[in-house]
Amino acid sequence: MTLEIAVFNIQSAIIAANAGADRIELCENPADGGTTPSYGTLKTVRDKVSVPVFPIIRPRGGDFLYTQEEFEVMIRDVQLCKELGFEGVVLGLLNPDGSIDVPRTKMLVQLAYPLEVTFHRAFDRAARPSRALEDVIDCGCQRILTSGQVPNAFDGKLLIKQLVADAAERIIIMPGSGVRAGNIAALAAFTGATELHSSARKTIASQMHYYPSSMEEVLENIIPDIAEIKAMKANVR
Repeated sequence: MTLEIAVFNIQSAIIAANAGADRIELCENPADGGTTPSYGTLKTVRDKVSVPVFPIIRPRGGDFLYTQEEFEVMIRDVQLCKELGFEGVVLGLLNPDGSIDVPRTKMLVQLAYPLEVTFHRAFDRAARPSRALEDVIDCGCQRILTSGQVPNAFDGKLLIKQLVADAAERIIIMPGSGVRAGNIAALAAFTGATELHSSARKTIASQMHYYPSSMEEVLENIIPDIAEIKAMKANVR
């Protein structure tokens, strides 16, 4: 069983790797659902983390319908990840009607080769999951990250199980969103998934001692919960 942990900063990448993550999805901006990390973050993680790392290729938050200029950014980010020696990338593109943007996804997959490509939860916004599955396979992606087209993967387990069956080992179906130690074993057993995805996130207070009295915003940091990662690993051995 492979456990992938999504992280949103350099500290979290190191924590997740040390806690036993089998693979890391590297992002920034959790409030936007994850966007492409900066060059500095990419280079530092590559230098300091030895487990496989898949950066997300997503130039902004919001939907997955990209302009030509945004697509050009994605091309350059894939090239950068390839140059830096990452093992894979994570991406997803849709058309206005909710179908998979096959031509541009194929282009990015071919550009990324030999890096693996995960089609991320843009899949959960696809209009026809059975058709979308075949399209993503046709694009040459190695896996699909999905919560079963609902916010929580455990609630979407029926669709995830169907996708695993329909995939017939042509592509990996990786459940993610809301996956925790308390449900990971049941989710894996029910769906037949062999890879699972979680952020295992927790918030910690800022280490700043000084807060201006004029500022009302409470500053917190997001990091992976070491105990949660170890518990998930233990529960799917």
